[in-house]
Amino acid sequence: MRHTAAIALGSNLASVYSDRNTGGDREADREANLREAIRRLGDLGDVTAVSSFYDTEPVGYIDQPRFLNAAALLQTSIDPLDLLRALLAIEHAMGRERLIDKGPRVIDLDLLLYDNRIMSTVELTLPHPEMHTRRFVLEPLAEIAGDWTHPALHKTVADLLRGL
Repeated sequence: MRHTAAIALGSNLASVYSDRNTGGDREADREANLREAIRRLGDLGDVTAVSSFYDTEPVGYIDQPRFLNAAALLQTSIDPLDLLRALLAIEHAMGRERLIDKGPRVIDLDLLLYDNRIMSTVELTLPHPEMHTRRFVLEPLAEIAGDWTHPALHKTVADLLRGL
């Protein structure tokens, strides 16, 4: 059975994927990281939509470079927990190191929504528990799935964005 997942992407550090083409241009580095992550998402199913890329301020831990954020929709047959584990494996393979909570990262992949599933386990909470408070998540997601209704808050992504 095919399911639709919404995934948030973010990057604010260079990686081996960006260094080979960008000559140290941080803007291009972040974009290359997002493009590589999107390419790898294709190994998990069909990427059916990708938002524009948004340059954003860091949130939480603010002593770090600006982020480039995006959102993607993925049609997949992978169950939510295995999908989360696959996203974490992509982060790891691309060089993400978790040294500081909400700190700098080569790539960040967050599973936001999975169909209209609501679940809470030690590893995964759906919908993402902070998505409705984050402009850097809602803006790109609204571009590609503005009419998707948050299954717990019963508001569309576009309405959640307008409410910020």
